[in-house]
Amino acid sequence: MMVSSQDLQIGQFVKSKAGRDKGNVLIVFGIVDEHYVLVVDGDLRKLEKPKKKKVKHLSKIGEVDVEIQSVMTADKSPNNAWLRKKVADKLDQVRVRRDDSNG
Repeated sequence: MMVSSQDLQIGQFVKSKAGRDKGNVLIVFGIVDEHYVLVVDGDLRKLEKPKKKKVKHLSKIGEVDVEIQSVMTADKSPNNAWLRKKVADKLDQVRVRRDDSNG
């Protein structure tokens, strides 16, 4: 279980373990402090209004997406449609891995 935002990086895919968004795949958009991060998904949580989420309510999904990280940390401005596509691609990858391990 993660207890600190130091366990996460901008561009990290995470899954919500609690709250209204439980089960949703999100992307870490910013780090507020040791216990909170900002998350977006381009759909319900847009770049204009990221969700402040406790780190203990998140679990990592895979590695940091370097492309997302570079866009978010540079002065470039990603758009919500691009983030939605990234989240959908990650969901497809997770489904494929789950299907491969089941049979």
